[in-house]
Amino acid sequence: MAGVYISYPFCAQKCTFCNFASGVYPAALELEYVDALACEIERHAWEWTPATLYFGGGTPSRIEESAARRLLGLVPGRPWVEATLEAAPGTVTAARARWWRELGINRVSLGVQSFVPAEAARTGRRHTPETVSAEMALLRAAGISRFNLDLIAGLPGQTPASWRESLAWVERLDAGHVSVYMFEIDEDSRLGREFLAGGVRFGAREVPSSELAVELYEAAVERLAALGLRRYEISNFARPGEESLHNLKYWRLEPYAGFGAGAHSFDGVLRRANAESPAEYVARGRRGEPFWVEETPARADERFFVGLRLSEGIAPHPGEWALHEHSIRRFVEAGLLERDGARLRLTAAGVLVSNEVFQEFIEAA
Repeated sequence: MAGVYISYPFCAQKCTFCNFASGVYPAALELEYVDALACEIERHAWEWTPATLYFGGGTPSRIEESAARRLLGLVPGRPWVEATLEAAPGTVTAARARWWRELGINRVSLGVQSFVPAEAARTGRRHTPETVSAEMALLRAAGISRFNLDLIAGLPGQTPASWRESLAWVERLDAGHVSVYMFEIDEDSRLGREFLAGGVRFGAREVPSSELAVELYEAAVERLAALGLRRYEISNFARPGEESLHNLKYWRLEPYAGFGAGAHSFDGVLRRANAESPAEYVARGRRGEPFWVEETPARADERFFVGLRLSEGIAPHPGEWALHEHSIRRFVEAGLLERDGARLRLTAAGVLVSNEVFQEFIEAA
């Protein structure tokens, strides 16, 4: 099942925790960017018809209707099996929800991060739980019934009690899919830089310890499981049948074409990465140059640090078992990996140190 990712890196404001190639840019650049995106999609030689589409950002829920119609109209396959739009709470209106549905959008991912207003405000968000509730009602009324709610464990000032409040709202809103990301200190984000510098802005001195962040994550695993949302990937939980079909292709190494600044593509053999800066991306299009700036062959061992993110694990072939025999045995003995016949998967303990597990497979290749 092949898919398409469209990057729209424009936001009304930059969230303090964000390390993506997105932000606040001049309106003129945004208009030029739409033209460049249309150009890239038109240039693409379609070797397959996409079954899924993901419109990510940034904040693509801010895009003008005419621009969205132009861009999505260039992508074959509509109606797609799954078409997801990322939205920031506070940007959903009844009119937008209607034309999103008309264009084939049937799933919306809401970047809530926290249902506690004080925590959300520190990240740069201004929504309340009631905002999210009202906007989900608007989406359902427009015929969009599938959602994802993004949450972050480990935000400044977060406590077990406030985390329970966020999880309680997941239950109240009856979401079928939730993503839970553990906050990471990243020097490419404003909050990360402030934390590393020992500053106080953005609540940097109130970032929970890594131990507390793990505790919050594990509490989410337990609470979401009780709500019928099973963990199917390290950061993703869903009711059966409501998993993100588009994101599954990344972990199962299925092909996808990425368009826009910072977008990546994979055809099963090669990986390509586009220019990250919207300005550079636009300039390359204006000069008639390829939008991608990096091309690398797929690694033979990618399944070990991509596929193992899935709860279903992977089924290594004999050569892979032999190549990684020592590492596999060591991690199994340590209780971080488990074998189930021909399959290999992370244990609950392994999920918490997954980066360390993956790193050893990368180095062994």
